[in-house]
Amino acid sequence: MGGFIEAARGRVRRARTTLDAAKEAGDAHAVAMAEDELEDALRIAEAHGVETEGEQ
Repeated sequence: MGGFIEAARGRVRRARTTLDAAKEAGDAHAVAMAEDELEDALRIAEAHGVETEGEQ
């Protein structure tokens, strides 16, 4: 299960990075897409008991 945990955490980190970049660029569409991706990544991680707090 370690591979899944690392993949889930990596997805959350990438989504947060993408969201930060979209906000910095002022791209409303990219922000909306990145927010959706982050929400999905967090939902999946939570459903499988993967801790994501502090994943940057």
